Amino acid sequence: MLRSSFADLCLGEKPEHLCSSRHHNTGVAMQVPVEASQPSTRQGLRVHAPIVDSVSCYCRVDTGLKTVVGARKFVPGAKICIQPDTQPIGPKPRNLRKERSRTQSPLLPGLPDDLAIACLIHVPRAEHQNLRLVCKRWNRLLTGNYYYSLRKKLGMAEEWVYVIKRDRDGKISWHAFDPINQLWQPLPPVPVEYSEAVGFGCAVLSGCYLYLFGGKDPHRGSMRRVVFYNARTNKWHRAPDMLRKRHFSASCVINNCLFVAGGECEGIHRSLRSAEVYDPNKNRWSFIGEMTDGMVPLVGVVHQGKWFLKGLDYHRQVISEVYVPSTNSWSTVNGGLVTGWHNPSISLNGKLYSSDCRDGCKLRVYDDASDSWSKFMDSKLHVGSSRSMEAAAFVSLNGKLAVIRNNMSITLLDVSNPGKSLETDSARLWESISGKGQLKTFVSNLWLSIAGRNGLRGHIVYCQVLQV
Repeated sequence: MLRSSFADLCLGEKPEHLCSSRHHNTGVAMQVPVEASQPSTRQGLRVHAPIVDSVSCYCRVDTGLKTVVGARKFVPGAKICIQPDTQPIGPKPRNLRKERSRTQSPLLPGLPDDLAIACLIHVPRAEHQNLRLVCKRWNRLLTGNYYYSLRKKLGMAEEWVYVIKRDRDGKISWHAFDPINQLWQPLPPVPVEYSEAVGFGCAVLSGCYLYLFGGKDPHRGSMRRVVFYNARTNKWHRAPDMLRKRHFSASCVINNCLFVAGGECEGIHRSLRSAEVYDPNKNRWSFIGEMTDGMVPLVGVVHQGKWFLKGLDYHRQVISEVYVPSTNSWSTVNGGLVTGWHNPSISLNGKLYSSDCRDGCKLRVYDDASDSWSKFMDSKLHVGSSRSMEAAAFVSLNGKLAVIRNNMSITLLDVSNPGKSLETDSARLWESISGKGQLKTFVSNLWLSIAGRNGLRGHIVYCQVLQV
């Protein structure tokens, strides 16, 4: 009786005019009138009890309070719910991160996660794809940057050779070679816009991102498109387009920035002079100084911090230029460097090397002091002069110079001691790597030659090394 009279005083009308109704789904207590036509104790007015939010309900303030005055002192300016048994049902605050860390399973049972990661970073790179299939936590770990940054910091990152080939039908395919297990590993196909493109560029940034840019699509013409492959996630992604459409352009990487210059553009009858640079930190392209003459490059290399290019101008005359990043300027270059410079070539350990024969088994080295080329090493084990045996690229692999040929054979040469010369026993410094598919390629080429067909099933367009 005391509680009933207490509610009467608060609401200003008799409790028998009202009935209580509780919404079972929301947990909100409501008071609704029984008869809309029933007169109120006030003249011409019907008093409806306000809808009370159970989370902020003050229904329990009347416990121990016997007067309205006491209740209003406890909750100033608030109306008291006539249902004192209403319980708040709002979510209880909690630390979701701590809760998740307590409930999720460890990376390795019985070990804290830091020790588990210390074990997992020793797993060979060839098994990483299988590790991602174990569980979601392992997949997140092996697709993130922390795991691979730790491998690189501790000197456990592995270098693989990535070869982009074009077959006799003009289709682009690519393969990855694992030098530790000496196996060719499968890769996801290149994006469809590059499956038949010609004249596109290729470069590696940050050691694990392989970029394809520009080129000419047989259906859409010259392109500005840029895509990149992430060796850590084994997936392709889009990057900002170049500022100019171009194909058969030159490219290089200096200070982890991608430089692109020259080339051609469909609809423009002269070679391009424009050049641009992509900064991955800013994720944007910007123009740099223009070349002295437009050029379709044939060979290029970064040596001593400068970018050297040799190619053909609009009149199909051989020209050479050098770009200096510190001054953002181009200039014509002549002399011994460009005179005896042939493709493939590479700058390794401060020395510039170039092939001196078709199969890449004989090398020459450039001497900056005398501005001349000299014979450096000869394996004396030449594999042939056919195009299938032709050296397509020189790359740096685990500190050694790797010769990659069109038949996918790879030869390693230790050039760590530049004092070696032909007078020494240089043949022992050459090491042939026999990978999966090499014998098959040799047998296939031999059979096609006997059958009177071209023994070359395809040729290498680009060769890069990615570290993971």
